Amino acid sequence: MPSDTERISEQTERNGGRKVVSIVGPTASGKTGLGIAIAKALAAKGERAEIINADAYQMYKGMDIGTAKASPEEQAEVKHHLIDIIEPDDAMSVARFQELARDKIAELHDRGVRPILVGGSGLYARAAIDDISFPGTDPEVRKRLEEREKTEGAGALFDELKAKDPEAAARMDPHNPRRTIRALEVIEVTGRPYSASLPHYRYVIPTVQIGLDLPREELDRRIDVRTKHMLENGFVEEVERIRPRLGITAGKALGYQQVIDYLDGLCDLNDTFMSIAQKTKRLARKQMGWFGRDPRIHWLQALNPALLDNAMAIIEHADAGDYDAIDAQADAYTQHHLGDIS
Repeated sequence: MPSDTERISEQTERNGGRKVVSIVGPTASGKTGLGIAIAKALAAKGERAEIINADAYQMYKGMDIGTAKASPEEQAEVKHHLIDIIEPDDAMSVARFQELARDKIAELHDRGVRPILVGGSGLYARAAIDDISFPGTDPEVRKRLEEREKTEGAGALFDELKAKDPEAAARMDPHNPRRTIRALEVIEVTGRPYSASLPHYRYVIPTVQIGLDLPREELDRRIDVRTKHMLENGFVEEVERIRPRLGITAGKALGYQQVIDYLDGLCDLNDTFMSIAQKTKRLARKQMGWFGRDPRIHWLQALNPALLDNAMAIIEHADAGDYDAIDAQADAYTQHHLGDIS
């Protein structure tokens, strides 16, 4: 029986080569707006398209304002999937998302609908479409390695990793024991080198990626405006309401801990604004670094009045197969980062 990815690839061929569209870029760059505009432009040409959320935290119910979730009005314009699918005390992982996203892509293809992935969570966006596997975990093995790190030191564990998997060790930070422990855990659990879990810049689902870029000053301005708007329009009340049910994973969403500190009287509202805005700008830089490593992304200026036309032209070229030969070579010359698989 063919896998979902094999079935999707076959369907893509039968549908005239129409590819999944993935819209990526830093927070506040306008990904949601472009996704909706593309879906409506495709609809005007007689093609149905729906959006699949690829933002890690927008999957949690009740976390609306702090995650800049598509509004009810936006979701009414174009159907969105994988939004509000788990409770905040549950835990979403990349591996879990990969299964959900691929199932949803297969379902949409079965209905003749083009999926549009939208999200700034880099590994999540890639997990849906790329050759990436997520090795399992073993709490007992990890606990034993953590105990060894305390008694023998991080250096001894890293030396062991160098002996067992020199390729992995060469790409990792010897001063990051958490990554070293994870690598040794995977080696013991799977019986294979950790480097075998290397994520590949290779589509398993035919896709075209469009990236949104902004001048740093404009991106910073948008982040300041968004943060101010969030705090003035119910974010504090949202955190107060959801706090009793906020699990460890969901609680890592940027802004929630800062508002909790405000609610606990540890800082004033202005300090909260400054902290969230600063951390969001730092996240945006990190996101651009992540996406910048992928040579298959077609970057567009978010402020360009012809943004939608340019995006539609890229999709048309992708459907015609114009980028296939170049994309197929991406994995051969791109530097991989083993630390991303955990």
